Amino acid sequence: MSETVLTQDNHKTSRNVLMFAIPSLLGLFFFLAPLTIDGNFTFPLALLAKGFKGILGDAILPTVTAVICFSAVASLAATLFKPAFVQNSALMTRLFVLTPVWLTIRVLGAVFTLVALHQVGPEMIWNGNTGGLVLNDLLPSLFVTFFFAGLLLPLLLNFGLLELLGTMLSKFMRPVFRLPGRAAIDCMSSWLGDGTVGVILTSKQYEDKKYTAREAAVIATMFSPVGISFSLVVLTQVGLQNYFVPFYFAICLSGVFAAMVIQFLPPLSYKKDLYIDGTKPNRDDELVPEGQSTMGFGLNLALKRANQVKSLGSVAKEGIHNALDMVLSVLPVVMAVGTLGLVVAETTPLFSMLGAPFVPLLEALNVPDAQAAAQTMLVGFTDMYVPSIIAASTIDADMTKFVVAALSVTQLIFMAETGSVILSSKVPINFLELVAIFLLRTLVTLPIIVVIAHWIF
Repeated sequence: MSETVLTQDNHKTSRNVLMFAIPSLLGLFFFLAPLTIDGNFTFPLALLAKGFKGILGDAILPTVTAVICFSAVASLAATLFKPAFVQNSALMTRLFVLTPVWLTIRVLGAVFTLVALHQVGPEMIWNGNTGGLVLNDLLPSLFVTFFFAGLLLPLLLNFGLLELLGTMLSKFMRPVFRLPGRAAIDCMSSWLGDGTVGVILTSKQYEDKKYTAREAAVIATMFSPVGISFSLVVLTQVGLQNYFVPFYFAICLSGVFAAMVIQFLPPLSYKKDLYIDGTKPNRDDELVPEGQSTMGFGLNLALKRANQVKSLGSVAKEGIHNALDMVLSVLPVVMAVGTLGLVVAETTPLFSMLGAPFVPLLEALNVPDAQAAAQTMLVGFTDMYVPSIIAASTIDADMTKFVVAALSVTQLIFMAETGSVILSSKVPINFLELVAIFLLRTLVTLPIIVVIAHWIF
């Protein structure tokens, strides 16, 4: 399969066309092809993950626990003792040599996992609303999703698909969202599939100098909500599944508006338009040369990228590295941060107190049960499913349930999953910035959702 390096005018060989087309179509299929199985809306990647989860059966919790504990022990040994075989491996150094803060979080994740699995120690850590929820309901799905997403990501990244789509969509993404065209695939995989996959894809693109710090931060915090299938789960929790079409319309409209507005506000407006190594981006690579069509130029870039793939084995190796990075680095963070957030929500009145200022706003917007709804406004920062659980048991008005459910999705950042994944990635966002962005998303999207709810109800 070897070829001499081609000039810009002769990339269109049958080898390069096939190397671009087949993996790219497979990538689109696995990440974005909508399927209906037994009346349920899903995606091939989710089906693979679900099937693997079914194969593991009862062994999945011990498997997840073993992975998180191995990650913590290996990180302790590598960080404290710095053995030569770790120092000489870029992969092992990236996976296991950590700063004190991240090492503490990883160890804490292992401790919480063991406590929740064996239900020992303080009940507030392992009960079904805190650590038990994270371990039993979130981590198994994340584990299998990350495993397959990591393996399959090179299909999107390495064979020219982003080069083609980036060129074709740059005329839309750049003026509307101030993002490169290639960001469209991140946004689509997040909105339609799984937000955590979108974050990992964004982080990978940032590391590879395809996004600047500002672009990566905007994409991760504006375009990575839970997927469409889980949005239906949230709406079903409040008993309004028959309103899914207007519900998802509210999520999309308010989400797009938030993405257009919030990037001009701090902290996102403070992010530098520089690559991860501090260099300035070259916007010329988005410009179509005079005399060439957008499609033709994009296809030429895609074939040029496909020509750079000299070995499918190296691509498979990169996929394995991606999967290891996701599973070993992100799962412990989700367990540690998610459990702590849920413990605070369950055992303290903090979020009820913080939600009190929303009562006048909700009343001004003519939202029924404003007092009860206000208690859900900020608790979604811990886990996006919690507001709907509270709403189902404390709120009578369907309109208010609709508002709470839609807002919990558009708030996007919740520490039990998406927030933890962002923090554990290379995306340049810290915890306090996540808090600020969560509040901005709440304030910007709430009025739009309420207007749509008034229109429906």
